[in-house]
Amino acid sequence: MNHQIAGRKLGRSTDHKIALLRNLVTSLVMHDRLTTTEAKAKELRRIADRMITLGKKGDLAAVRRAERVLRSKEAIGRLFKELAPLFAARNGGYTRIIKYKTRRGDHAPLVIIEWTESKEVKAPEKKGAGKKVSEKKASEKKAPEKKAAPKKASPKGTEKPAAEKKTTRKKAAENKD
Repeated sequence: MNHQIAGRKLGRSTDHKIALLRNLVTSLVMHDRLTTTEAKAKELRRIADRMITLGKKGDLAAVRRAERVLRSKEAIGRLFKELAPLFAARNGGYTRIIKYKTRRGDHAPLVIIEWTESKEVKAPEKKGAGKKVSEKKASEKKAPEKKAAPKKASPKGTEKPAAEKKTTRKKAAENKD
């Protein structure tokens, strides 16, 4: 019977499994996206979501608890300063798992695990949020349309346009004369 035993064994001893998951969550915090097997990603999701929750708390106890799991000071700083503020409005579900392909050697299902929020998505919203509608319209009217610059004639002996580059032997002989 397998009662009250949570989590996957992942074919490793307990110490090895804990070390693996600590390395994976540190890599996820630092790089925002990982490619790994489906079973590892599902286990990683549990720990990564806990780390974001600690990051949102932000007190000294939360920092010390995060230090038990994360492997580098850079990852801890990034968790508390960059990632946690992105998820301030969200109450869970901080990661997404996307099915990717199967590994060639053993046909294991590979997935991509990433954060559901990212800086690239949030940055444009913050810039436009402070402007009024009338200011947006005024800035659109002020911006003149850019016209394409006229092409300059190139002196002889310089590179020819792409359409004229392909020449036959007859044409090359005519050009030499």
